[in-house]
Amino acid sequence: MNNLSLFLDVFIAGIVLVVAGLGIAIWLAPKSFNLQKGEPYECGIPTHGTSWMQFKVGYYLYAILYLMFDVETIFLFPWSTVVRDLGYTGLYSIIFFIIILGLGLAYAWKKGVLKWS
Repeated sequence: MNNLSLFLDVFIAGIVLVVAGLGIAIWLAPKSFNLQKGEPYECGIPTHGTSWMQFKVGYYLYAILYLMFDVETIFLFPWSTVVRDLGYTGLYSIIFFIIILGLGLAYAWKKGVLKWS
C-alpha cells in the first residue's frame, strides 16, 4: 500500500466518521419546536433594544496575538521530541524561529497593541 492510497483511506474514513456522527446526533437529538427558542436572550433575561453592539478593537487584537503565539508555540513540541536527531541544523532553525517570534512581539509592543487603554 503506497502513501497516496493510505492517505485517501484515512481521509475517506475521516469524512465518513464525521458525517456518520453528525447524522446520528441529528437523528437521536430531541426535537422541540417553540417560538421562544429563536429569540435572543442573555442569562435568561430578555434583551432590551438591539442585540448588536460594537466591541473595542483591543479585544480582537489580543485574541489574534494570543492565537498567533499559541499556534507558533505548538510548533515547538514536535521539534522538542526530535531535537537530538536534528543536530545543529535543527537547533539553528529553531533559534531563527524564536527570533522571528520575538521580532513579532517587539513589533506589536512598539506599535502599542499590548497597551490596554
